[in-house]
Amino acid sequence: MPNTTRSLSLAALLTAAAVCAGDAVARVFPFGPRHRAVNDLANQFVPFHAHLWDLLRGRADGGLLLDWRAGWGTSFLPDYGTYLSSPFAPLVALLPRTDIEYAVYAVTVLKTAVAAAAMTFLLRRLGPGAWWWAAVLGAAYALCGWSLAEGTYNPMWLDGLIAFPLLCLVGEWVREGRRPLLGPLVVAVCWLANFYTAYMATLGAALVLLVRLATTDAFRWRTVARAVATTAIGIGLAAPVLVPVFLGSRHAYPGVVREFDPAAGTDVLARLLPATYTFATPAAFVCTAVPLLAGTLLFRRDVPGRERWLWTALCAAVALSMQW
Repeated sequence: MPNTTRSLSLAALLTAAAVCAGDAVARVFPFGPRHRAVNDLANQFVPFHAHLWDLLRGRADGGLLLDWRAGWGTSFLPDYGTYLSSPFAPLVALLPRTDIEYAVYAVTVLKTAVAAAAMTFLLRRLGPGAWWWAAVLGAAYALCGWSLAEGTYNPMWLDGLIAFPLLCLVGEWVREGRRPLLGPLVVAVCWLANFYTAYMATLGAALVLLVRLATTDAFRWRTVARAVATTAIGIGLAAPVLVPVFLGSRHAYPGVVREFDPAAGTDVLARLLPATYTFATPAAFVCTAVPLLAGTLLFRRDVPGRERWLWTALCAAVALSMQW
């Protein structure tokens, strides 16, 4: 247990330090004159958090169901479920309203650090290894290209970064037949925090569970059914927020529709390297060492063949799906 605590703390510390140091070097807010609150962050997410601050402090015109400050009155519950339902969002009320941008930045860094700790905990649980090595891998996961290039100015998406290892942990509980009550609650919290990234994290966790079942000779349809039931119950618990979000999105003004256009192979390979940036290709890099480390699994003779081939096939299929 002491090693686990040290591992989680180290992962969170490395992640928070890396995010802040990167912004300091780039002279980005709050460490320099370059502002990060552009586009959606400035025009939507920060104002939404400011309204949440008013709501929590009893100064809002309206309540959770209706926001009188938006136009001549707008339904607020769908916006809440899309942008503000994260368990971390209410933390903005701890700072003065004039410092709302600092509060959103602090929550962003905190979410990234918690994602690192969550992945570290999962890695510690799945297999043996040095406590510091799990912390490094957990931090690398939280500092992946998608997190740094997309999640930093879409703070609600970072809940998906936390949800993936938590949902994988739920899969382990299902596989072992443990914690039947806690599992659906974790699923519900993940879906409430941000449904948009939670459904993708759920798909990823499902694939991980299937491979875990296949590599441990424990594949049983009863276990798969229990996993489906756990997920369904969790989503059902989140339905009071998810249904208004779905209906609100359905009746909202249609957005931009684009046909999927696969990125060039050279761009995809380049994005495996750190310090690369673009919107047009999957932000797959974690750090150069991590994909190389994962790629060595196929050549490790001390690992059973089924385990080597299944995990490698899953990684390859996920990578190819980004181009399908």
